[in-house]
Amino acid sequence: MSSAPSPVPLRALSPSRAADFMQCPLLFRFRVIDRLPEPPSPAAKRGTLVHAVLERLFELPAESRTPDSAVALLEPQWQRMREREPEVEEMFADSEALESWLAEARALVRRYFDLESPQRLEPRQREVRLEVSLESGPRLLGYVDRVDVAPTGQVRIVDYKTGKRPAQRYEDKARFQIFFYGVMVWRDTGRVPDRLQLLYLGDGTARWYDPSEEELRNAEAHIRSVWADITETARTGRWLPRRSPLCGWCDHRALCPAFGGTPPPLPDGAADGAAASSSAV
Repeated sequence: MSSAPSPVPLRALSPSRAADFMQCPLLFRFRVIDRLPEPPSPAAKRGTLVHAVLERLFELPAESRTPDSAVALLEPQWQRMREREPEVEEMFADSEALESWLAEARALVRRYFDLESPQRLEPRQREVRLEVSLESGPRLLGYVDRVDVAPTGQVRIVDYKTGKRPAQRYEDKARFQIFFYGVMVWRDTGRVPDRLQLLYLGDGTARWYDPSEEELRNAEAHIRSVWADITETARTGRWLPRRSPLCGWCDHRALCPAFGGTPPPLPDGAADGAAASSSAV
């Protein structure tokens, strides 16, 4: 593995890229610095499609926000995805595989209605881009699925998950992400969100946190710690692999030293590339 140091520090961080680094520093490098291509993931693309449907559901009049009307939004959103990303059709071996994938997406959309009644909700913001610079720290970037503000002023941040709720011992990644959003909203508005909510459409369950300011300070300290580790790794160029059960799903095993592979040389201006790309969510 090349040990050439990155010439300048990184400048931005998103929850997804922070999670990549915590999972495996070499994966972070492959995605952020080398920008290695990855084939479309059916699960990830299904999540993108369902998120688009739920975002547009709230463009309908409240009384029209029914399961059938939501499912009716799915086909046009799929057509838009195909137009923007023609390569997504390569995920499917045949029309039967495509129809099975679309059926799963429809089931996820319908299951959303087991968790909430959108007819009674008027979100303040949907698919909102947040950008916050921490004092003496990184610039944080992320997209929040929904921000609700009650008539009493209470603020709720909602994140849709199209998988099943993980067992408690595996909740750390989702908790880190939703608290990352909580820190951004807190630092942007000066108000601690009243609730951070995860909706798991895969099994129709929910998880929420009612954070205190101390908990958000601890989450911010965690983010700063991850950032410090990333910048130090960029300085040394030692993007080491970290083996875990998730290695079985990695697209880059052939290049990983943990599996007998050899990473490509670090590109010129490696940290500049990381700074430009680390905001991807």
